[in-house]
Amino acid sequence: MQIKIPAFVKKGDTIGVPAPSFGCTIEPYITRLESAVKKFNSKGLNVKLGDCVYKSDGIGISSLPEVCAEELLSFYNDENTSALISAGGGELMCETISNINFKKLQNSNPKWFMGYSDNTNFIFPLVTCTHVAAIYGHNFPGFGKVWEQSEKDNFSLLNGTKTKFNGYKKWQTEEDSNRIRDTDYLSPYLLSCKKEIISTPHKFNAEGIMLGGCLDILTNLCGTKFDCMKEFIKGTDKIIWVLEACDLSPLDIRRALWHLDESGWFKNACAFILGRPLRAWNQSVIGVNQYNAVTDILTKYNKPIAFDCDIGHLSPTLPVVFGVETKLSIDSNLHIEYKP
Repeated sequence: MQIKIPAFVKKGDTIGVPAPSFGCTIEPYITRLESAVKKFNSKGLNVKLGDCVYKSDGIGISSLPEVCAEELLSFYNDENTSALISAGGGELMCETISNINFKKLQNSNPKWFMGYSDNTNFIFPLVTCTHVAAIYGHNFPGFGKVWEQSEKDNFSLLNGTKTKFNGYKKWQTEEDSNRIRDTDYLSPYLLSCKKEIISTPHKFNAEGIMLGGCLDILTNLCGTKFDCMKEFIKGTDKIIWVLEACDLSPLDIRRALWHLDESGWFKNACAFILGRPLRAWNQSVIGVNQYNAVTDILTKYNKPIAFDCDIGHLSPTLPVVFGVETKLSIDSNLHIEYKP
């Protein structure tokens, strides 16, 4: 399968910031957005904000889904825009993509699209239906805070100056994230927890195409017209699944994986990499926790599984490129090398 690799951004390029899900109409996102613009400008990049970024006239979304889709496609097809970084995650970007024909995007000049969470709605079909690589990484306001290694890594991937990445030593709980967000919108992370990867086996290597995103979204896409997995699987025999969850409980995670498993998505899996789940972290519901919710469904594949990696909603997070040949290794940390 031929996956198109977009050109990396360079000085003088313009970054488009659409709001296909939520925009930036409340704090801390307004302040972080404005700060991120300045930081990108200081790197020699121009930033063009979409009209929906400051809108909140939609229901559960920045604006009407068709308006959000029109803005997203306008940025993607604009010859003067070199890459896109989403203004935010959210809840109902699924309604935005109802207005997007991913097959038609195959005729467009490929561009990097970066975002996470609800942006899985665009990223996953972009890779599997349109065959264009995409980045599961920071939303644009995430670049507004003090830059630590995570922000540097996400930016370095976008401009192509770095292709090897290592996970981080510590991470920030949701409680700490909310506390510092309310006191200092641009503060560094409060890294109070030591990162500990749980994996079976304890050490392993894997090579293949990385694919995945937010499990909340993937389970909704499965079985819709945006599900191109049967065709996609025919073109690659090694998929490293990278999965994380936002609002799902341990039971929800188990049901979601069952759904994808029964739909044949994991047929060509060579490894499973799980990020730290947000709501399900350290929860147990009638005997189901964040670990056995996964292993009880996926162990039958007899492939390596690693938990609590630096991916998803609990910062800091690594940038993950979907659709690109990747070398990956797990020991006490996660090590990724992309070959774009």
